[in-house]
Amino acid sequence: MSVDLEPEFQRTPEGTVFRDLNGNGVMDPYENPGLPVAERVEDLLGRLSLEEKVGLMFQTVVSAAENGKLGYETPRPSQATVQQVVADKYINHLNLHFVPEPKLAARWVNELQRMATSSSPHGIPVTLSTDPRHSFIENWGASFTAAYFSAWPEPLGLAAVRDEQLVREFAAIARAEYTAIGIRAALHPTLDLATEPRWARQYSTFGQDKDLVARLALAYLEGFEDQPLGAGSVACMAKHFPGGGPQRDGEDPHFPYGREQVYPGGMFEHHLEPFKRIIAHGVTAIMPYYGMPIGLELDGEPVEEVGFGYNRQIITGLLREKLGYDGVVCTDWGLVTESRLFGRQLPPRAWGVEHLSETERVLKIIEAGCDQFGGEESPELVVALVRDGRLSEARIDTSVRRLLKVKFELGLFDNPYIDEIQAEERTGLPEYVAAGQRAQARSVTVLKNEISDGSALLPLASGLRVFSDGLSPDVLTEAGLIPAADPADADVAIVRVAAPFEFRDTYMLEASFHAGSLEFDSETTNRVQQLAAVLPVILVPHLDRPAVLTPLEPHCAAIAAVYGASDIAVLQALTGIVPPEGRLPFQLPRSEAAVIASRPDVPGDTKDPLYECGFGLEL
Repeated sequence: MSVDLEPEFQRTPEGTVFRDLNGNGVMDPYENPGLPVAERVEDLLGRLSLEEKVGLMFQTVVSAAENGKLGYETPRPSQATVQQVVADKYINHLNLHFVPEPKLAARWVNELQRMATSSSPHGIPVTLSTDPRHSFIENWGASFTAAYFSAWPEPLGLAAVRDEQLVREFAAIARAEYTAIGIRAALHPTLDLATEPRWARQYSTFGQDKDLVARLALAYLEGFEDQPLGAGSVACMAKHFPGGGPQRDGEDPHFPYGREQVYPGGMFEHHLEPFKRIIAHGVTAIMPYYGMPIGLELDGEPVEEVGFGYNRQIITGLLREKLGYDGVVCTDWGLVTESRLFGRQLPPRAWGVEHLSETERVLKIIEAGCDQFGGEESPELVVALVRDGRLSEARIDTSVRRLLKVKFELGLFDNPYIDEIQAEERTGLPEYVAAGQRAQARSVTVLKNEISDGSALLPLASGLRVFSDGLSPDVLTEAGLIPAADPADADVAIVRVAAPFEFRDTYMLEASFHAGSLEFDSETTNRVQQLAAVLPVILVPHLDRPAVLTPLEPHCAAIAAVYGASDIAVLQALTGIVPPEGRLPFQLPRSEAAVIASRPDVPGDTKDPLYECGFGLEL
């Protein structure tokens, strides 16, 4: 976007272009793009009111307007409008949920940045963040489908390929698509280890192997952040410190029944390893998890049994002092106030401190060592603490320095605007889509490949007649196969199934979290068995969690697991057009009883697994 279109851009007598953010006609030090970031931060910090400082410490959820015009957003129940959040509360870190088509998204972002510049005394630009939105799972508490962006396998699928260069390629393309519509912060990667098979968040991890997770995490940061941070970077927020995998009974701490995090195998340090590696690399931000540690000791001292975002021993003692991290720490979303949407509620995830008032919770989070409140928009609580003398402004300054540093490094103070025409031209490019589809096919993990005479069924030969009630005839034809409407007329059947879960819908968001038993119901088992009596069956399970395939496996001639893959990508792998390379990123248990008996902090701890982590056949 040409700077000539924006009235705040000025030139000094020497010809230097700068944004006159406070409207005084002079290039103040914080407006000078030629000064070191540290000097600009200190200059601006000294000019900010307490209210402006505290506004930086909050990051709340917004959605862009469908028509691309600021002020036309879907109403936010019981919450302030986007304009009120930015102009009145001085909140300028926004977590973007709904995004319209790229050109309209870019228009909305530019209008948002103009409003932020004109309404803030010092013209602080907005940093827009997002949860992952380059794959297939739609869970607006954790991830979004690709929509206008290129579609890739979930991180589990990237882990199945075990190729750092593929992860760098993905991250670089995702960075290009994010920046095209003004997204400059990623609320990922997820570095939790997938050690409890029932846990709902495994699909966004890189699996159970700490060394693989660490290697892929570094490649991920290299592709997104492109260190040092600059005008083309997307700042990453790695999560969930100190590792969110060891959940009691596999339940998720978004919800009251899943708040406890346990370590019966004594492997707390094991879960820290990926975080140690990205801290050494210099990750921009880290998010602690909701979980509340039970029975944990550090350096011989019992750890307070409160959520990690409230826990000074974890945030200050471990993360900051022992591991030496001095970047931004942002809490997970909604630790302080209740969330409510469409009549559904979700209590604040104030695990272990439910008895505290909202003001007391805010104080405990800051004293723990956190810099920013995720999913909250109540800066008045922090302002009151300072005004009442319970919290020093110097402590606020410590956090604000970290937050401003990132904004300056990203170049947002120098030019936060994006080209609305190029937004469409830089997203969903054919080469991006093709790269994502190829990665989907590569991630397919072949677990079984034989028919009754012992010969291999895969790769499928061109011209085979295929029965499938989950694949369209057009896709089968595109892959060189012949659709068959009846199993009796087919050579082979392809059955796509999702990993089982128990549907729950008591709390807001709960229906989007696949939790509970990993065993298939009798209807699915009978369906596969009946087809297998007629013709060879290829089972294609989507493993967002490690499903118990034991009752299905004997009836299948081939099993090819996926972690987010379109029908055409699946068929490219099954036909060998794109050779499947996947290796299981986690162990597949033989039974639900084995899962229940396993220790949630120990990787691959189920007895006599059906398939071990790392298993995968070549075609």
